[in-house]
Amino acid sequence: MGCFSCFDGTQKQQRKEEERQASAEARARAAEAAMRRQEQFDKSAAGRAAQAQLKQMAKQSENANKGEPVLKWQMT
Repeated sequence: MGCFSCFDGTQKQQRKEEERQASAEARARAAEAAMRRQEQFDKSAAGRAAQAQLKQMAKQSENANKGEPVLKWQMT
């Protein structure tokens, strides 16, 4: 029985390597699917509207206060 432990260790290592490769392939497929979904969203009307909204928000934040304080106090 002592000799079979060598084979068991090799099998465990091989199984671990196979699981690692399968995991890497699954991550790659998931990333590709996410990219396809993002491209489809960008082409859709909702995607274009979201992109326009982000651009408008960026434009507003650039011109927001031009270095002036937000609250102006006036003492009379």
